[in-house]
Amino acid sequence: MMLSIRSKILQKLGICSDLSLLRIVLDGIPPCRDSRLLIKDLKVDEVPLRIYQPKWPPTGKRRGILYFHGGAGTFGSITFERICRYMAKKCNSVVVSVGYRLAPEHPYPGQYFDCLNATLYFMRNLEEYHVDPALIILSGDSCGANFATVICQILLNKRDLPKVRAQVLLYPGLQGLDFQLPSYQQNASVPVLFRKLVVYFCFRYLNKEPSVLEDVIQNRHVPESMKQKYKKWVSADIIPDKFKMRDYVPQKPTSYKPEVHEAIKEILAITFSPLLAEDSIIRQLPECYILTCEFDVLRDDGLLYKKRLEDNGVQVTWYHSESGFHGILSFFGYGIFSFLTGKKIMDSTVNFINSL
Repeated sequence: MMLSIRSKILQKLGICSDLSLLRIVLDGIPPCRDSRLLIKDLKVDEVPLRIYQPKWPPTGKRRGILYFHGGAGTFGSITFERICRYMAKKCNSVVVSVGYRLAPEHPYPGQYFDCLNATLYFMRNLEEYHVDPALIILSGDSCGANFATVICQILLNKRDLPKVRAQVLLYPGLQGLDFQLPSYQQNASVPVLFRKLVVYFCFRYLNKEPSVLEDVIQNRHVPESMKQKYKKWVSADIIPDKFKMRDYVPQKPTSYKPEVHEAIKEILAITFSPLLAEDSIIRQLPECYILTCEFDVLRDDGLLYKKRLEDNGVQVTWYHSESGFHGILSFFGYGIFSFLTGKKIMDSTVNFINSL
């Protein structure tokens, strides 16, 4: 919260924008060189990629992992080094970190096209990287997990490419329909991702003025017909009772405001809210690993997607961190500033990948 306040002060003074400061701070400190990895930077259609490969000779073809970083589509970069390096070494894999271009300078939905083009490049050049076409994994955290989900759905129509073996979704944000789910209420003021910040970043990502932010928090942007259509997939009623024990109060009905819907209707599109994809799409998706954290406004997005996948016969490995919070993996690999919970999450993720 203090970072957000400082950002706004610097913006008022004309020193830098709020997003500029966030981008500088959240890019983190670059790690030292790693003698066990070959790390290469390149560009594909103006999109930066950073490719991590173990230096030791492969005993067979390796897994290929595409990683899309979080940051609400407006900050973050391929300098999300520590997670990618860890996966490359612990999973004996080639990891491709995708530096998709950021909004609002690069308008939505350009981020999806950047991630898709990077994925297509990698899939068409697997031989160069000694990657097994049967072991391609799409992964990401937060909005990066959203991108991984959407790209996975898009690739179902690409019959000339290898099939994705698995999705790895770390505290994913998957819907803009309901901001009154239990996790949104319970964790509305829990750092580092407040409920208001989620909606604010949705507006920034879509390059919209956040004038109706409070109305969106109250779900006044959703037509009644859409609420009825999707309540079988997005509803507090679907969330297991054990996740409602802490400070949850069912929302009272709110009136729909067409002007609010018009201002932010893009967040209800399947591209932005892949949780709303039809069953005919969901049932074709590959095996999935989902991380949820108890102290995370996005927790219930992961729980709802888990149920949707399982209801459609897709195998899901679920890891729930009872003490975790949104963005905990941003601290991974920072020594005394790291959290033991983050290490447990990464080891669970690595174990899943190695089981494929």
